[in-house]
Amino acid sequence: MILEKLTGKGLIIHHWDTDGICSATLLLKHLVNKKIDNKTPILGNYYLTREELDECKKYDFIIIADMSLPKNNILTLRENSETIIFDHHLGEEIKEVFHHNPIIKGEKPEEYPSASWIINQYLKNNENLFALLGIVGDHEEKIKNNKKFFLKINNFCKKNNITFEDLLEMVYLIDSNYKIGDKKAVEQAPHILKEIKHPVEILGEKQWNKKHLLLEEEIQKHLSEKPETLNDLILKKINTKYNIISTLTRKIAWENKRNTIVINTGFFEKQDQIYVRSNNRNLQPLISEGKKLGFKCGGKKEVLGAITPKEKTDEFVDKIINFLI
Repeated sequence: MILEKLTGKGLIIHHWDTDGICSATLLLKHLVNKKIDNKTPILGNYYLTREELDECKKYDFIIIADMSLPKNNILTLRENSETIIFDHHLGEEIKEVFHHNPIIKGEKPEEYPSASWIINQYLKNNENLFALLGIVGDHEEKIKNNKKFFLKINNFCKKNNITFEDLLEMVYLIDSNYKIGDKKAVEQAPHILKEIKHPVEILGEKQWNKKHLLLEEEIQKHLSEKPETLNDLILKKINTKYNIISTLTRKIAWENKRNTIVINTGFFEKQDQIYVRSNNRNLQPLISEGKKLGFKCGGKKEVLGAITPKEKTDEFVDKIINFLI
């Protein structure tokens, strides 16, 4: 196994959501005897800045978990550090490094519902909280449609005397750190999680609960405002400093059972966030189109996330609308 051969000082670069944090937790627990730090990119960025790339030069090895970073980022990291990727997002295989992503190699996404699951399998661990919580984080209620994995989750809940709703609440608490914009708390979260003895301990994290309550108020405010509809498509524009765009898009799309586009103009000063959820179209062509246009763009079959210069947002949104209608 490649991880056992790593030497020197290492860095885990992970996504800021529950799946990314659980992925980092699994890796930290496995690599407990190695010198290793963990960081997330600037919240909202699906790429590393020049400053972040320079900071990475001091590490002998770098593990990227639950992030589809641009190929040029990966090749830059590889110049100074052995680079390893564990991921489940759509994209191209980067053959210059160890890139473990069954989905881009043709496997069915429903068999690999999270990066945490992929990492846990690679580590040959038994099923555990972090492997399954990453799945719940990425799919929430939708995981009930995946009978194989919902059975695993239910069995785990029964064994630990918790409910599926408890797992959902854990996801909301963990995700509150990035949604509120607290990068340090995101990076501390894997260290908190790897020390817990029982899943219910997560529900008692006081600071995470405070953040979650604040975010719920902001989310409900935007949900109460009626969105625009175009044929069978929902389009919503928001202006918020909180990183709640994925949560809003998910809630709107699942409640209305329609393809949904949400644009947030308030998170970045010079860029906008775009998030798309589709229930009947494969968004991979749009993700590829966004990357060709030079936007920071990524996602999965049913999800697209993009960061666009404000002057280019309308143009890209028009392309998305034309693709979905």
